[in-house]
Amino acid sequence: MRVPRTLLRALVVGASVVATLIPAHAASADPTPAQVEAQIEQAHNELEDVIEAYNGIGEELKTTQAAAADVAARIETLTEQLAEAQRDVQTVAGAVLRRSGDLNTLSVILSAGSADGFLDQVATLKHVSRAQQRDVNRYQELKTKLGKEQNRYADLIDQQAAQQRQAADRRTKIESDIRSLEALKVRLNAPPPAPPPTTTPTAPAVSGAAGKAVSFAYAQLNKPYVWGAAGPDGYDCSGLVMASWAAAGVSLPRTVAQQWTKVTEIERGSLKPGDLVFYRSLGHVAIYVGSGNVIHAPHTGDVVKVASVDMMTPYGYGRPG
Repeated sequence: MRVPRTLLRALVVGASVVATLIPAHAASADPTPAQVEAQIEQAHNELEDVIEAYNGIGEELKTTQAAAADVAARIETLTEQLAEAQRDVQTVAGAVLRRSGDLNTLSVILSAGSADGFLDQVATLKHVSRAQQRDVNRYQELKTKLGKEQNRYADLIDQQAAQQRQAADRRTKIESDIRSLEALKVRLNAPPPAPPPTTTPTAPAVSGAAGKAVSFAYAQLNKPYVWGAAGPDGYDCSGLVMASWAAAGVSLPRTVAQQWTKVTEIERGSLKPGDLVFYRSLGHVAIYVGSGNVIHAPHTGDVVKVASVDMMTPYGYGRPG
């Protein structure tokens, strides 16, 4: 399986985030807190692209694992069929000996050197009936098919292992980048993020599945952003959306880009609570809750919160279900 183009782009961007930020600040004698926060926010956004790509690899791994399990089940079935065919071949061999009773036939069997060689020789013996020949052919066909299935299974396992290594490497790099960004914030004396509100806003009265999704999202307010998480103790942006709509009985995919393909695109003027608002070329997603606000999981170091629908320029709007 080829690495998705979006993943490759995210890996390159993520690797350059810290290297780009630190020289920029080193060259500035006195950056303002606003400048520091703006650049750190940009870095978080770029890292979120990498996180979404990581989530996408996770979904591909699940598909690969399911395919490998399917092949393993088929191999088990073929093994049982193979054992049955081997018993049939043994019946053929016994019949050959009983019918021929001569040393020439016996010498053919003894000189075969292996089960495969014996089968090749058996196929030429004049004493083998058509029905018995079909048993021999079936054994040979099953053995060939089993070999192909085993090779396919091995290829799938190799592919899965490579994807797991890539995902683990990216996770390590992302965590390192996040630590560097936090250290940069401290070093430049940037102000800490505003504390979460002491009171939790009340969810609006919304009926149906959308109401359940919105109520669930409100119940997650102030829980930490945890990249790659879909609850219950923390969320990333697409994980929050997926979990909120799952609470309403609607299944959505794991990544922002996948979620965009599963909603009905709508105009901004048609927004209703429960609809999804997409940002940054499908790098971020939030749940619209009415009154011009959304609930979203922003980035590492922040919490699930209410924000303006225009906290950044929307990419598009969609309705699940």
